Amino acid sequence: MMQVFSRRSFSESQITEEDTRTRILQAGLRLFARKGYDGTTTKDLASSANVAEGTLFRHFANKKAILIEVATTGWVEILTDLLTELSEMGSYEAIAQVMRRRMRNMQENAHLLRVCFIEAQYHPELRERIQLEVIAKMTDVAEAFFETAMEKGIYRRMNPKIVAQVFLGMFAIAGFSEETIIDPNASPKALQEMAEGIADIFLHGVLAKE
Repeated sequence: MMQVFSRRSFSESQITEEDTRTRILQAGLRLFARKGYDGTTTKDLASSANVAEGTLFRHFANKKAILIEVATTGWVEILTDLLTELSEMGSYEAIAQVMRRRMRNMQENAHLLRVCFIEAQYHPELRERIQLEVIAKMTDVAEAFFETAMEKGIYRRMNPKIVAQVFLGMFAIAGFSEETIIDPNASPKALQEMAEGIADIFLHGVLAKE
């Protein structure tokens, strides 16, 4: 009886700890987006997460660790969703549809994008971690995707790593500038035109056909 009870208590404790960590990260996302990293204190974070400051530091070494975790996780989710959709496309020219969905999601998750991109510009260690742990891995996944497409003759043969970098770069530029290159209140039609334009340039380039 005691053994079962102890095991159950440990499990419940683990769930509680995970829930506390999640609440801290969610609070970090909200506050960093609204007040910026420098304008957010650990007291603010603890209050928003409904935990004591001591609990905050039991889960994270400092405020910077929370920022890094929030932003890194955000980038992973955003790019994983993008590449998952890319890999499941029935037509390789459906890139425009993928881009349109991604851009719409960007508008809906502006707070996450603000933290992921803007704060990375001011914190070299965050930028380095995103580049090494997220962008590099996602580039490898995209490279494998384009390599397969080239082997099937869908895309012309070229360096797949460069193609992957260009694709992810165009996606990032379209959505991760401070205001984004398209009005945050843009209509669905404007989003579609932007997405189709990006996809067209990626697939066909800008030179007129002879």
